[in-house]
Amino acid sequence: MDLHLHTPASGDFQQPEATYLDILRRAEARGLDIISFTDHNSVAGYRRMQEEVQQLETLERLKRIFPDEQNRLAEYRRLLDKILVLPGFEFTATFGFHVIGVFPPEKPARELEHLLLSLNIPSEKLDDGSATVGATSDVLTAYRLIAAAGGIVIAAHANSSNGVAMRGFDFGGQTKIAYTQDTNLHALEVTDLDNKGRSSTAAFFSGTKPEYPRRMHCIQGSDAHRLVTDPVRKKNLGVGDRATDVFLAEVGFEALLELFLSNDFARTRPHRHTAEPAFDFIRAAREQGANIIQDFHESMTVRGGKRYAVIADVCAFANTNGGTLYIGLPDDPKKPVTGIQEPEQAISQLEKEIEARISPPLQCSLDIQETGGKKVVRVLVPRGDEAPYAVDDNKIYLRSEAETDLAVRDEIVEMVLRSSRYQAQRAPVDLSQAKIEAGERAVRAAPLPEPASPAPLPLPEPDQTELAPRTGVEVITVDERNNTRYYTMRDLRNGNVVKNVTKTSARRLWHYAITAYAQLPGDLTHSSVQWQGNFGLIRIHKQDKSVRYDLVQRQPEGYRFYFGVTEDGIHGPWHSLVGQEED
Repeated sequence: MDLHLHTPASGDFQQPEATYLDILRRAEARGLDIISFTDHNSVAGYRRMQEEVQQLETLERLKRIFPDEQNRLAEYRRLLDKILVLPGFEFTATFGFHVIGVFPPEKPARELEHLLLSLNIPSEKLDDGSATVGATSDVLTAYRLIAAAGGIVIAAHANSSNGVAMRGFDFGGQTKIAYTQDTNLHALEVTDLDNKGRSSTAAFFSGTKPEYPRRMHCIQGSDAHRLVTDPVRKKNLGVGDRATDVFLAEVGFEALLELFLSNDFARTRPHRHTAEPAFDFIRAAREQGANIIQDFHESMTVRGGKRYAVIADVCAFANTNGGTLYIGLPDDPKKPVTGIQEPEQAISQLEKEIEARISPPLQCSLDIQETGGKKVVRVLVPRGDEAPYAVDDNKIYLRSEAETDLAVRDEIVEMVLRSSRYQAQRAPVDLSQAKIEAGERAVRAAPLPEPASPAPLPLPEPDQTELAPRTGVEVITVDERNNTRYYTMRDLRNGNVVKNVTKTSARRLWHYAITAYAQLPGDLTHSSVQWQGNFGLIRIHKQDKSVRYDLVQRQPEGYRFYFGVTEDGIHGPWHSLVGQEED
């Protein structure tokens, strides 16, 4: 599919002599099954193609059609039967951010024009196809209104100019996070989907970043403003030059929307125009290793508590960010895949265990995958809306980086508060037929809005977010009572503060932090700590496949100590201290 195509209806289309039939023929030549016309702030291109087909059909019905027109109509019918063409637009929000809306083929173009008017596109510019339309609606309003109209909401070229990700910008704060984490946003279109490694946009939004806990579907589109790639300026791509493969049950808008609403992130991949070996996403996952959103189990036998470990992981993922479990293989890609002998039976057993042992009810998706010539079971676990989830009604687990641990009291309280906040945001919607009909009458009777001229919004303030690392734990205070030391710890990933932690009760990372804290020298200024201004590196140590850092921050009131910080938690001034490049 290529969901980002411009037509001659866009003012900056580079081949204005091209026809809509030319675009369809080029899409066929590139092997595309699904395309979307996404002109700038306009649906004129899609509407004009429809009008041309309707005019030809009228001439045919009246038996006044010429042979060349009959041939053109036959070609339209052949191509539109072969390629699903979806109506859409590329909306320019405030500050110039671009948002794509893609809609079902039965959506009338006039309804989409009314939607654009509600987004403050001036009525006289609806057919201009210009990316410059003056003051419009903000990004989050655009997400909400496009989704409410039944559209798929995609952040256009999110990692590039006019992209909402604003990666590399040191301002934006919570607004910057909301632009890529809003629940009305279905996918990010990125220009580096083929790139591997932690610096790629897809890796950044994989759900491992503490400030970006929602994993995002990432796709690519050509953003074509011409039929074929410009031979001089290669960055000016043509139709289908940067497409996405999607695994769907059938070619249709509803199937595509279902994919974007799912937490199955293995059903999209960058399309490659040359023959290459099939992409093994499970091997790619093993190369990443266990982390906060994925883990591996060689088996799920009852003996040895292996099945219970799987159930505990499911509970922990639901209480944290959601995630994926692979059963039948170790996480080390150098070790052989063991596989599951009877995967259908294993799935049936595990579904029954999840239903019986985890409460409240949790809808997971289980399927059979193949890697290394062996069959394995994959479990897709959503981030639950009704946390805390418990095993056997009383054991509540959380995911902490690559580990699953029992939650302590303060963490359980925070989960309850999180669920309460979520439920409060879900205001009931009146979906009665009378209410719907009244709304439709109001829309039909409403006059077209005048071009809005709101006061210019202020530029975003510099990000004043606290400079503490974003993963690991902070030792805040230590008190001694009855010859026992009680520590107050802060989970740097979510900011939760946990009190009364002892060395004997501490989970693995906390136990490490307490031990390392107790071994700190009395004088940090003249110790082996490497300082850059007020930021210090105490120690670098490797754990499993990751590198972790122990850090210290000097403040007027004293020192702050951070232990077990992963690479995902390094930002701002910590980058140069540990020798990393900025994302």
